[in-house]
Amino acid sequence: MRINREKLAVAMVRHDLNGKQLAEKAGISRITMTAVRTGKSCSKETAEKLISVLGSEIIDRGAV
Repeated sequence: MRINREKLAVAMVRHDLNGKQLAEKAGISRITMTAVRTGKSCSKETAEKLISVLGSEIIDRGAV
C-alpha cells in the first residue's frame, strides 16, 4: 500500500507528532516510518497501524 506523503505530513502536523513519536504510537520501527515518509510502499499491516493513529485520509486511494 502507499501512504500519501503530503496527507501524511499534514496529519502529522495536525496531531502534533514527529516521525519518531508517530512510529512509537503506531508500533512500527523508525526505519519503516522513514521509508513511508519518503514515498515507499508499505504492508497493509503498517498502513493499518498508521491509520489507527492518524485516520484513513492518509491512504493514497489511487495506489491501493
